[in-house]
Amino acid sequence: MWVDSMKIIMHIDVNNAFLSWSAIYMLQNGFKYDIRNSYAVIGGDEESRRGIVLAKSMPAKKRGVVTGETLYSARKKCPNLKSYPPNFMFYKKMSESMFELIRKYSPDIEQMSIDECFLDYTPVKRLYGDEIGFAYKLKKEIYDTLGFTVNIGIANNKLCAKMASDFSKPYKVHTLYEYEVKKKMWPLKVDELFGIGKQTSIKLHNLNIHTIKDLALADPDYLYKYFKNQAIYMIESANGKGSDIVNSIPDDPKGIGNETTLRFNISNREDLYPYLLGLSENVCLRLRKQGKYAYVVAVTLKDIYFKRRSHQKKLVNATNSTEEVYRVSKEILSEMNTEDGIRLIGVRLDNLVSSSNHQTSLFESIEKNEDNTNLEKTVDNLKEKYGYKVIKKASLMENSVGNKYLNK
Repeated sequence: MWVDSMKIIMHIDVNNAFLSWSAIYMLQNGFKYDIRNSYAVIGGDEESRRGIVLAKSMPAKKRGVVTGETLYSARKKCPNLKSYPPNFMFYKKMSESMFELIRKYSPDIEQMSIDECFLDYTPVKRLYGDEIGFAYKLKKEIYDTLGFTVNIGIANNKLCAKMASDFSKPYKVHTLYEYEVKKKMWPLKVDELFGIGKQTSIKLHNLNIHTIKDLALADPDYLYKYFKNQAIYMIESANGKGSDIVNSIPDDPKGIGNETTLRFNISNREDLYPYLLGLSENVCLRLRKQGKYAYVVAVTLKDIYFKRRSHQKKLVNATNSTEEVYRVSKEILSEMNTEDGIRLIGVRLDNLVSSSNHQTSLFESIEKNEDNTNLEKTVDNLKEKYGYKVIKKASLMENSVGNKYLNK
């Protein structure tokens, strides 16, 4: 049953962004044909770790070429395949042009990656009318103005809006309202649920969970044995439950962050912990130097397809403790999919304040918190005096990949 008070969230996603944008650039610069209509892919350097398919044309897709496979493998399927290098400067320009166009209608936009965003349509519905009609007008304006197509998903939360935009492509508008979840989403394979990676889907199939409906009706206690805390999140997602809060990026974000591109793709979540610890150490050191505390911890990941994802958590007590930020960062990471391979990771602290009025629980010790604070201040002073290599976390000594963050 429809409820008028429900939010209306749109997910706007560029169809085949890298290949479409490369095609536009090439046509603007004298290329004789549109590579979108040929056997074409956008691929990295074949002599390096980036020698994979980042995007493929529809003709190449029909030959079995898939995003993420090696160019060597793709050419076996499609001998006439041509590979073109990515043009990230132009991609950035096209991305900015699209978001600027969308912001004409609403400032309530959450950018998820270079080629997709969420739009909270709820506050402007009275101004622009029915959301489905608006979505058709918006996708046409993007095509007429910028030359590429988008899919738009419409729902009552971000998860379902994202699912709707993926239903069928290209240049489509789909809805997945709360009352449509059982009809439109439950029959799909569990592999198609947003946030379910390849390895997780294999485990689910082995447990006789094949469709999203199977997952939605699964016993949480049974799944917990195999997926721990992720089990509840997966079941809620399968039932179409998700956040309806669109986090707009402020014009002047006030926070401290640091991120790094990894030397090789990492899919095992625990292998990312040393990087998280190193990044947490770095941002907290800078925060303590400013005499500030943060209420929000965010973790950012970029996968092998250059899709950028950020999750955040608001704290009860503002902190500048490395141990606390690292602990929260691991909690956040546990809710994020890493199975397709991560190439970049970052930690950011936001909602900064100049003091922390610590609210203790029955299980906390004020003395312990004060001891930890004094210890971190002492370590910071030693690093300032003798250099940042003088003291390192024991866990970083055991996991050398995190060391470089302490040397800044």
